[in-house]
Amino acid sequence: MSTPTVYDVAERAGVSIATVSRVYRNPDSVRGPTRERVLASARELGYVPSGSARGLASRSTGVLGLCYPDFHDSESDSAPGADPGEVALYSDEVIRGMERAARRHGYALLIAASHADEAGTRLTEVAGRVDGLAVLAQAVPEEALEMVARRVPVVLLAGEPYDGLDHVKVANFDGQLQITRHLLSAHRLRRLAFVGGPADSPDGEARFLGYQAAHLEAGLPLPAGPDVRGDLTQAAGRKAVEELFGAYGDGPRPQGLVFANDQMAVGALHALEARGVDVPGDLAVTGFDGIALSRLVRPTLTTVRQPMSQLGVEAVELLVARLSGRERSPEARLLPVTPVWRESCGCATDAAAP
Repeated sequence: MSTPTVYDVAERAGVSIATVSRVYRNPDSVRGPTRERVLASARELGYVPSGSARGLASRSTGVLGLCYPDFHDSESDSAPGADPGEVALYSDEVIRGMERAARRHGYALLIAASHADEAGTRLTEVAGRVDGLAVLAQAVPEEALEMVARRVPVVLLAGEPYDGLDHVKVANFDGQLQITRHLLSAHRLRRLAFVGGPADSPDGEARFLGYQAAHLEAGLPLPAGPDVRGDLTQAAGRKAVEELFGAYGDGPRPQGLVFANDQMAVGALHALEARGVDVPGDLAVTGFDGIALSRLVRPTLTTVRQPMSQLGVEAVELLVARLSGRERSPEARLLPVTPVWRESCGCATDAAAP
């Protein structure tokens, strides 16, 4: 069966080739109904756009790709005096590791951020320009993922594994278990609140399971679910503080706030300071990821350091291996994490883990 072309898509959708091209290059320039008709035709045919004719003969571009979610903190951007850098820093480290590893193997790196509602379109667009593609912690429609995987090797970073694809993630459960256990045993805290990420975040849910496991170990009631959820931004951390303080009213408040990532924890530290709450004197706070900002805030943030840069390195290694052996069995790699005890839980800065 021949590979479908832009001509096939245009014919099936009843549009010009130029229209098909605009759908992938500048989708907002095409009317919604027409755009959806073109994308539907492409899905039916299994078409993935090609970025250039340079690699037609060899089917090689010398480029690897990375698609990752655009966690844009719109509330932060619009708030007076807000820091415009309040966007997810996690992906920056992954990109850095992947770029260095790609360069060592003689590849360039193409990176693309996308919002959830355009993840599938963005994925197919990038796939046509690269030899292999990494997808970072992003919900992608199954049909788009399967279509792209038929054309180029795909490795999934973080999130849940997908049948037939290589996958790399970190020990989310173990990290959260250790940090929660530390709060319950070393600091003798008994009332904790967990601020989770979106419900469809596998990493966030794995971290909550570790949080639950620590409570079971300590003989404490099992938390049924996160006390609050947020979108992993600093603004979400500030909002979580307002919600939690409002929910508890004059009753006993949590002795510690456990956040699913560092960004939310940093936002919470700012909100708690504005309320006159002393951290860690009145309340302990922990995060997860180990971004550079976690050691720059005051108090310094207790967190779980995950090997973000190494995620990118592992992605390249798996893609290169897959390009040299397409019939290899799918490989899953689990990277270890390291708890870092700092001032926000009541420890000395960068205290060694017991």
